[in-house]
Amino acid sequence: MLTKTQGIVLSYIRYRETSIIVKIFTRELGLKAYIVNGVRSTKAKTKMGFYQPLTLLDLVVYEKENVSLNRISEIKLSKSFQRIPFDFLRSGIAMFIAEVLGKSIYEGYQNESLFDFLMDSIQLLDEEKVILSHFPIAFLWETSRYLGFAPDEAGEFFEELKENLTKQIDWEPEIHYLNQLIRESFGFNGKIPALVRKNLLDHMLIFYSKHLEQEAEWKSVKVLRQMMG
Repeated sequence: MLTKTQGIVLSYIRYRETSIIVKIFTRELGLKAYIVNGVRSTKAKTKMGFYQPLTLLDLVVYEKENVSLNRISEIKLSKSFQRIPFDFLRSGIAMFIAEVLGKSIYEGYQNESLFDFLMDSIQLLDEEKVILSHFPIAFLWETSRYLGFAPDEAGEFFEELKENLTKQIDWEPEIHYLNQLIRESFGFNGKIPALVRKNLLDHMLIFYSKHLEQEAEWKSVKVLRQMMG
């Protein structure tokens, strides 16, 4: 059966000599894996650029029950990025977002509200006037709401994590920062010390690992920290 849907590319792996297996979070079908034959050959009908992480797509796909790998019938860009591929900081944030989603969304998981939020967020990241310094942490918080494990306010967040925080220090600056992000989300434009931002990002990743029962290292964070200071 052919199904028309929108999709967000999360990742791909090479398959055989010229093909790939790509994971795409679709609005109607959830997270799906598709095999794309011959896309890495010089005669490919579609370009590899369509399958880079966070690319936004309009798709017509084959959907067969009890089949782990389906195929794509038609594909086109839903939106062409103007800044993400050409800006190191935006690219680093995009790589981080793709890793977060890859660890948070399991195959077959469908959530149209989450999908719509992600489409809006990724397009916001591509806009000229977006506030980048707080974007990764605001994204983590907002996404946790759609995934269903965000506390109502920052005090609850730190209360939940107190067993995981080995250093007994005053977290009041981080609590204040998180409460501001909860209120203003991506629109927050306050000046926050780099150490406070680093600490809160670390705590958010501990929070995610705890709820997702995920112990693997967050690989993109090192690059993100180098870019954001």
